Amino acid sequence: MMKLFSKSRNKLTKIPITEIKSEKEIQTLIETNLDELFNLEFVKSEFAVKNFRIDTLGFDKENKSFVIIEYKKNKNSSVIDQGYTYLSIMLNNKSDFILEYFENCNHTLKKKDVDWSQSRVIFISPNFTEYQKQSINFKDIPFELWEIKTFGKNLIGLVEHKTDSIESVKSLPNDKDNIIKKVSKEVKVYTEDYHLYERSKNRPQWVIELYMAIKEKILNLGEVEVVFRGDYISFRKNRPFTDIVIYNKGLYILINLKRGMLKDPNKETKDMKGLGHWGNGDYSTTVKKDTDLDYLMFLINQSYKFHNEKK
Repeated sequence: MMKLFSKSRNKLTKIPITEIKSEKEIQTLIETNLDELFNLEFVKSEFAVKNFRIDTLGFDKENKSFVIIEYKKNKNSSVIDQGYTYLSIMLNNKSDFILEYFENCNHTLKKKDVDWSQSRVIFISPNFTEYQKQSINFKDIPFELWEIKTFGKNLIGLVEHKTDSIESVKSLPNDKDNIIKKVSKEVKVYTEDYHLYERSKNRPQWVIELYMAIKEKILNLGEVEVVFRGDYISFRKNRPFTDIVIYNKGLYILINLKRGMLKDPNKETKDMKGLGHWGNGDYSTTVKKDTDLDYLMFLINQSYKFHNEKK
């Protein structure tokens, strides 16, 4: 339960939760601020495909994947059934999504340019039932549940319900059409374990320990979100500020600042502008056993501060 207060000198006054009038009010608010809230490009509202209507269609430009957003009003409905149904529709009608993107965003996009394995569904509601929350309690389910609250006249709060479960969605009983099994063959949810252990069966222990040490230092910077992509691990504050690719010979670090913005007196980074690479930013560096982690954090902290201050 989130509580908000206004402060006048040393006196706190509770800001009451106000009722959201309608689902359409939520939808308009989210679509107008889709980039700010979820780093997504807005594609289409009320996108009709076959016999279904998708509330909001977005596109993740960093991940090159489509994202479906649904606004829940029926507390008895299953997010599992609805989510997998929408993902199945997307995977079976890829051309419709490509065409919709082209018509609304004026950018050419081909099927091969889209990472369909990173497709996902975001559910947004003022309230989710415990049943709905528990239904996504799997480590590899491609859904997100966000509760939205309004406080007073001008404050909005979004809280994501996350899981720390080690259970796989593949353990769920499949329906007669095996929709979960079919979607799971193409859509993958990446985890930290995937990068540390599954992507390479022979990952040296020193590489894992090095990653953990750097991760701890990054998280100690402040409020940081960790997102696991297919090829790299992204650390974010409003926007990605550094990304890590794990190899058996060390770590590859991307620092998300544009050319000329990073102070690097020791010249430890490489200029990546104009070069194809995973992750975000114009600077990269390789981290090995003998890397000075304090200097590395000096570099990363510049990007963290920039994205922390950027509005």
